[in-house]
Amino acid sequence: MPIFATTTTIKDMNIRLLLALCSLPFTPLAAQERTHSLAYVDFETVRRGLFSFGTKTNPEGVSFEVDRYGFSIGDKRLIPVMGELHYSRIPRKEWQREIRKMKAGGITILSTYTFWIHHEEQEGQWDWSDNKDLRAFLKVCKDENMPVVLRLGPFCHGEVYQGGIPVWLVQKSQADPSQYKLRSEAKGFLAATDRLYHQIGLQAKGLLWKDGGPVVGVQIENECRGPWSYYATLRKMAIEAGFDVPFMTRTGWPKLNGKEEFGQLLPLYGDYADGFWDRTLDDMPGDYRKAFEMKRSPVSATIATETFSAEELNASSLLNANDAQDFSYPYLTCELGGGMMPSYHRRINISGSEAFPLAICKLGSGSNLPGYYMYHGGSNTDNAAHSMAECQDSPVTNYNDMPHITYDFQSPLGEMGQPNWEAFHQTRWLHQFLADWGTLLSQMPVDSLSEHYARRGNFEFRNDYVRILNEQGKASVTLYQMPYKDRLLTTKNIQPLAKIGDQLVFISVKGNTTPPVLRMGYFDYELPIDLETTINGIPLLVLSPEKARSAYVIDGRLHFAKHGGILFKTPNGIEEEAWEATKIASNRKSLAPLLQLKQTQKAGPLREVKMGKQKVAEQPNDADFKKAAVWTLSVPNLAEASKHVTNDDVFLEINYRGDCARIYANGVLVQDNFWNGKPMLVRASQLQGKKVELRILPMGKDYPIYLQREQKEELEKADEKTGLLSLDGIRILRRCTYPLYKSR
Repeated sequence: MPIFATTTTIKDMNIRLLLALCSLPFTPLAAQERTHSLAYVDFETVRRGLFSFGTKTNPEGVSFEVDRYGFSIGDKRLIPVMGELHYSRIPRKEWQREIRKMKAGGITILSTYTFWIHHEEQEGQWDWSDNKDLRAFLKVCKDENMPVVLRLGPFCHGEVYQGGIPVWLVQKSQADPSQYKLRSEAKGFLAATDRLYHQIGLQAKGLLWKDGGPVVGVQIENECRGPWSYYATLRKMAIEAGFDVPFMTRTGWPKLNGKEEFGQLLPLYGDYADGFWDRTLDDMPGDYRKAFEMKRSPVSATIATETFSAEELNASSLLNANDAQDFSYPYLTCELGGGMMPSYHRRINISGSEAFPLAICKLGSGSNLPGYYMYHGGSNTDNAAHSMAECQDSPVTNYNDMPHITYDFQSPLGEMGQPNWEAFHQTRWLHQFLADWGTLLSQMPVDSLSEHYARRGNFEFRNDYVRILNEQGKASVTLYQMPYKDRLLTTKNIQPLAKIGDQLVFISVKGNTTPPVLRMGYFDYELPIDLETTINGIPLLVLSPEKARSAYVIDGRLHFAKHGGILFKTPNGIEEEAWEATKIASNRKSLAPLLQLKQTQKAGPLREVKMGKQKVAEQPNDADFKKAAVWTLSVPNLAEASKHVTNDDVFLEINYRGDCARIYANGVLVQDNFWNGKPMLVRASQLQGKKVELRILPMGKDYPIYLQREQKEELEKADEKTGLLSLDGIRILRRCTYPLYKSR
């Protein structure tokens, strides 16, 4: 059978998306055992590929299985792509659209936290309404053929107030720690957690994989030391609550307190390009640069660096077997940095070029699951009593001050669903590669590995990009003596994108200045860019990065976006979502007639920034914002008479410089932002017909806040007494939806 065999069609709607990834028949591991760079141990359990999980088969008879190499669906081995979205942070009416866009970006499994505090704010009073309706969300995922991993908690973090632990439970833990000690085996805490698990189980009832539903896995707890008996108890409770699923996971960090029982929970790993949680005000502190290196251990020294000692962060000490050579689980990730939030004391500005190299390094190092946190940003829910975001003033989980509302995370799809194009496209191209070649790659161990290079069988992975330190560097995956139609194909400056019938489609590696070259056998062939060609009977197409930004593979055909947007499939065909700025100039004078923009208050004197409970800069409070510079504005219906735009498709992009900003509508906070050089985005529909105030606080030159170089330069120009503060303009963005009926 040829290497690029056509995928067998399976009618089960819930797995069609995952099966589309596969292009090879399943090869039993015993038939192709090779020495793996991670030196997996052949425990009998591992050799049989068995873990102690639940029902693997759905009503159609299709199995979802995991073994020491990764996942297989039915008789197909594959490399899925997992992306995090929090349903309770997304407007309910936008769930379907945003899931379709995630699929367009190549996401094939959606992961989501179930934040306890969102659902049981008052003890015994459960709220599963509106955008907190988990059951409705899972039904949308089922309709959209999107498999789901539920991250159950009880502790989630996710920069939510108290890590998602409700206030009433924290109060009980403080009053009676013997019965309610958080994240322990205290009877009262476990009883409350058991009720949580059963409530989530009711929401997911009938929607598990075994039922023909989307839920394929669950995560137990999050970033917890244990002990293992605590994990084992939660696992048992989850099963009793109805979670009979193909796999169960935990985060592979921090080091467990005691040895785990092998095969009960899959450890999933992660890495980030930078971290808002670090205490230093320096660029790329600690080991963040190592996230951009190939390495033999899956463990990152950059996650949760604020809470553990250097000894505890040693890679070998974090592994749960004796050392790295006894590591016997598949190498899977759940938290590759799709972006990063700015905290008040650390204003990280993600360029969008970070996610692709991170994923390249993990795939090159042997990972068979890229999993992004976050892939899609969102907004925190409102609460009259306290912020719903992590803050230093809360009793627990109070290490950082985070914005009250925005949780954009600078991810490939942002808070409002707006694409961060660099991250979205670069990762999308990689995910399309995995869709067509992941089956083969998943069965290839690491043959060679160094910091900047790795080879897995017929694929070479390279990266010398490092955020801030070497942003001119390049990341790529290329072919190495790939058998195809009795030929051996090798590429050096073009990476594989897709297989369209017999045609191979490539992308010229970003930043490459030499002509694309394909080695076929012993001969090199220079290929044209953006023009189809045929060499020795093999049809080929090399796209420039610019052209590839509009190229999408849908139903085995190559389509091009006409408006520079995202193409996604709907039951009625293919639609394109494009983000367009109005022609109104970005300055206050020209916007004044439309928005009736008027400054009504100048900023007061610079505030004294104090250090909070956790010894980092403390964010301003409501009283501080009463002394901010204030602009009032009136927002009319900006959708205009257009069949492509609704009232919900209009956003204000507020470009400002300063410390931070807030927008109030009729006195209610609807958006906030810690300035990191990027504009603040707000939904126009939240402001229309209301009294709107934009409040901006100045930033002092001596504030103990980390800024990146470009923002530091802006601050250095500011006046010593008045600080940095300006409203540079407001743009109107419109999210347009166009039907697309034709393909090339």
